[in-house]
Amino acid sequence: MHCPFCQHVDTRVIDSRVSEDGATIRRRRECEACGERFSTLETIELKLPVIIKGDGRRESFDARKLRLGFDRALHKRPVSEEQIEAAVRAVVHQLRMTTEREISSRRVGEFVIAELRKLDHVGFVRFASVYRSFEDVADFREELDRLERDLPGEGQLPLLTGDVVPFEKGGGKGRKR
Repeated sequence: MHCPFCQHVDTRVIDSRVSEDGATIRRRRECEACGERFSTLETIELKLPVIIKGDGRRESFDARKLRLGFDRALHKRPVSEEQIEAAVRAVVHQLRMTTEREISSRRVGEFVIAELRKLDHVGFVRFASVYRSFEDVADFREELDRLERDLPGEGQLPLLTGDVVPFEKGGGKGRKR
């Protein structure tokens, strides 16, 4: 590796440390010509699949967009940063495990929905309402019923508290008794 100070072509490693998550190695280097020291980070470079959008466009996977989706769905919810980061890592891991070079954004959305179901029911419903393009309140109710039926919800706040009169078709609002 070239020295960033004098551009000499040879440097030597004097210390290496693996990060806590095991994903990177920090190396301390010293230039043999000028004696300056500097650090480098070594990471694994894996090619993630290209994302095929709904309109047919293709774009590179962007982990920041993935994180933003989780942040929006879980805004003001009792979910820790560590839990969100773990969910993002789980989705990225699923993408890495696919052997496909291209993957639809719908499939990525399904990975996200699966992780949100585990984390927080309200975040799941928020994301699903946009992702699955709910047409009306009945679509919401169906998803809530399916969620309450399929998941025990241990450790999560309930979706609805108290007795609630169901939503009526035609725009009627649910209300507490």
